[in-house]
Amino acid sequence: MKYQDEFRDRQLVTIMADNIRRMAEHLKQPVKFMEVCGTHTMAIYQYGIRSLLPDNVQLVSGPGCPVCVTPVGYLDQALACARDSANIVATFGDMLRVPGSSSSLMEERARGADVRIVYSPLDAVTLAQEHPERRVVFLGVGFETTAPAIAASILEAARLGLKNYVVLASHKTMPVPMEILTADPDLALSGYLCPAHVSTVIGGKAYQPLVDKFGIPCVVTGFEPADVMQGIELLLTQVLSGKSSVEIQYRRAVTWEGNPKARRILELVFEPCDAVWRGLGLLPGSGLAIRPALASFDAQQVLTIAVAEEHENPACRCGEILKGKLAPFDCPLFATVCTPEAPLGACMVSSEGTCSAAYKYGR
Repeated sequence: MKYQDEFRDRQLVTIMADNIRRMAEHLKQPVKFMEVCGTHTMAIYQYGIRSLLPDNVQLVSGPGCPVCVTPVGYLDQALACARDSANIVATFGDMLRVPGSSSSLMEERARGADVRIVYSPLDAVTLAQEHPERRVVFLGVGFETTAPAIAASILEAARLGLKNYVVLASHKTMPVPMEILTADPDLALSGYLCPAHVSTVIGGKAYQPLVDKFGIPCVVTGFEPADVMQGIELLLTQVLSGKSSVEIQYRRAVTWEGNPKARRILELVFEPCDAVWRGLGLLPGSGLAIRPALASFDAQQVLTIAVAEEHENPACRCGEILKGKLAPFDCPLFATVCTPEAPLGACMVSSEGTCSAAYKYGR
């Protein structure tokens, strides 16, 4: 398949691995590169990328899984919506098994709640058209990748004059947490494999302030093994040269400016807001809130959502794993009482979660 098979060439990856080892011989100290994309995390585990690297080149996984960084408080709100028989809760499938304080959407559905999996936000709009007597609550979770489609669904519901479609928004934007992590001396990051899906929307230029402020190398990288290996080569080249910049390895999909149409839709519907991230806490300006002009589609404004005090399993180390300070194998629950079949933490639920990837490919 064009743009896929050629980036899975085993001989090419082997050549890249040899080149990385030669480059690493010139490092004055070990380097630590972080990927902040769940699909990168899955690819790195799936293709055994870490096993191809020398000991002084380390990869760590950051908060790249949108489901994983969604806080328990939001899940509790979604569960409260599901328990209201007046509502149909529409969601992407990866949210179904994420544990809230006392339950999950899958458990609530088993108890009779009307929770439906959709493949597009526009499917949720169609549900609202088909059930005018019910309110459809769409769970708007994700980074800049999915937010434009959710914004488009709000604009479409407005065009159709629907009064029974609302979005419970918990959108996150990527550059802000990268700045927080870069400033953390305990992490001591040497560079980023920047997220590819997000970058198709926001463009490579979104990471330039990070380079300007911290002098940290950034490379927007694709998902195939040769993509990731080339991204590491480019990061090492910057480290060895002592110069930092934003480079786009994934040029077949990402541009410097990103997708202007998607960004315009985002700006029409959303405005920046402070947002809570699992593991990272409240990060100023790291979220997207529905603009006041479209408040009739904002579940936070339309509904009275009463939830009890949130509660997480204190033994779950998902927060530290999302910050790159622990690996899944450092969590006492990993692969024992916490498995994909019975997940206790969000990092084990999503197909993009670090624990899920480590369980499937890393053991």
